[in-house]
Amino acid sequence: MTIEPTQDNLVIGVVGGGAMGRGIAQVAATGGCCVKLFDTRPETSKEAVEFINNMLSRAVEKNRMSADDAKTAMARIEIVETMSALADSHVVIEAAIENLDIKRQIFAELESIVGDDVILASNTSSLSVTTIAANCKRPERVAGFHFFNPVPLMKLVEVIDGVRTEPWVADFLVGLGTRMGREPVRVADAPGFLVNQVGRGYTIEAAHLCSEGVAGFADVDRIMRDTAGFRMGPLELMDLTAIDVTHPATELIYEQFFHEPRYRPSTLMKTRMDAGLLGRKTGQGFYAYEGGKQQTPEEETSPEYDGRAVWVSPSNPETREQIVGLLKKLNASLDDGEEPGEESLIIVAPLGIDATTASLEEGLDPEHTIALDTLLGLDARRTIMKTPVTDPAFTSSARGLFASDGTPVTVIRDSAGFVAQRILAMIVNIGCSIAQSGAATPQDIDKAVTLGLGYPHGPLAFGDFLGADRVLEILISIFEMTGDPRYRPTPWLRRRALLGESLLTPES
Repeated sequence: MTIEPTQDNLVIGVVGGGAMGRGIAQVAATGGCCVKLFDTRPETSKEAVEFINNMLSRAVEKNRMSADDAKTAMARIEIVETMSALADSHVVIEAAIENLDIKRQIFAELESIVGDDVILASNTSSLSVTTIAANCKRPERVAGFHFFNPVPLMKLVEVIDGVRTEPWVADFLVGLGTRMGREPVRVADAPGFLVNQVGRGYTIEAAHLCSEGVAGFADVDRIMRDTAGFRMGPLELMDLTAIDVTHPATELIYEQFFHEPRYRPSTLMKTRMDAGLLGRKTGQGFYAYEGGKQQTPEEETSPEYDGRAVWVSPSNPETREQIVGLLKKLNASLDDGEEPGEESLIIVAPLGIDATTASLEEGLDPEHTIALDTLLGLDARRTIMKTPVTDPAFTSSARGLFASDGTPVTVIRDSAGFVAQRILAMIVNIGCSIAQSGAATPQDIDKAVTLGLGYPHGPLAFGDFLGADRVLEILISIFEMTGDPRYRPTPWLRRRALLGESLLTPES
């Protein structure tokens, strides 16, 4: 192909005038490309152009672009009434609904219209690019070009190489994405591509935690927002995106990966979808909504600390020092004995194991034991975990103590790994799995997740932040306790943790 993505007379065909198609048309036009917009319903194309015009007018009002630039961009967009009018396009981007048969029909028709060197790209978010291209006469010129909604605001675009995609095709799309003002990341064809794979770790693991009765919806969301720095908790996120979107996509990724345990769907998601509790759009999901506003249950008021002496496990000296330092600030009565007193509150801080196992391994009284999650520090919110037999008076004492400086405290039931430990370890491990497969570079994995999902860190940087050795310990412990292969550590994580290397370290 002799034309370059930066060329002045570049013509981009867009098939589909819905939310994604109009967004792609907008960023292509503002990037200086000539756009031909086609939809089988002409009124949809007209509505799309009107929407783009309104968006650009709003940008002018907010001084984000000049009136002349907006006018010039609008002049670059042409509505065409037949697909044959896309014949002179240099690239055609399909943005139709997520239906394999429909996409294959579109590509078959396009191949009868455009020249042999014209790139055909699909904006698919969940279908295999290789499968879409399989029936094409020239599958080597077909690639994925996955934008995120709303396109003008979301800077990420995934450029997906199908098995038979020629390298120059994806190279061109990377350049075109940059011209459109996006941040391209390149990924090999795989179920869920890059972002949607990593996103399963956040939502699925949260749903499994709730299914197991470890914590309530609001508790999980508060923990992940306050301690881990996510803008939205996983349950409220699923309410926003709608469970009838999230769960089918989860099932599809699980099926396409031939039942890879890491992507195993949760029955909680399925039953709530079947019940019509879809989220914000239906007024009821994991939360109720009144006037579009989420109704979140208030947290219980913490009791007063009863002054009970506190004994901290010495099994990890560094963690013990961290906890003791906090207890001194809280003016707690410390039990400094080699063994806890008969009525002392016992504090353990396990990684990946539950409070029951931690207490029994150390020969402690499980009725007096409370586990404290120290993985993400103890400043924003404190999560404590009781054993099934912890005396309620000791639970109350621990809650009152750790909340005595005004810091919120969440009490959860016994679990192999706390809420944040389980969810973050899963996110990191899935990111490592993608890196291990070579589907994307470590840097692109993290860039895609931070841009596409808004996570505070990419999965590999998150692993470095937490400590790859600690993430490995969490996963091994949960795996050994549960026997669930969902938690088996990836070779990428295991090797870098053992070597003391960053999870962003590529293969030499």
